[in-house]
Amino acid sequence: QVQLVESGGGSVQAGASLSLSCEASGRFFSRLAMAWFRQLPGKEREFVAGISWTGADTYYADSVQGRFRLSREYADNTVYLRMNNLKSEDTAVYYCAAEASGLHAGIRKNLHDYDYWGQGTQVTVSS
Repeated sequence: QVQLVESGGGSVQAGASLSLSCEASGRFFSRLAMAWFRQLPGKEREFVAGISWTGADTYYADSVQGRFRLSREYADNTVYLRMNNLKSEDTAVYYCAAEASGLHAGIRKNLHDYDYWGQGTQVTVSS
């Protein structure tokens, strides 16, 4: 079993930066592919960014490409999402996700491929 605990959300002005963290419990962090999704009320959860179990591969949604950066630190069992130049359309609840069968190439972008989810953290960007 893996538990994910997110932190770092908040309210900022457009153009500002925020960093989100997601700490995973358990001994198998190094085998997990990790990702961030976000969700607006009444909308389906959408893929934001993902990182492979090796940390060598990352993938970003077009809407955040060039502004967001995802990394992972194995010593801390944590993934970090650095969000720069935030826009009002980035406002959402952000969820960290882990894929148990993560030992594969590439990044999966379908939320149904992910087995574990954090509780979500609110990011609000005002213009």
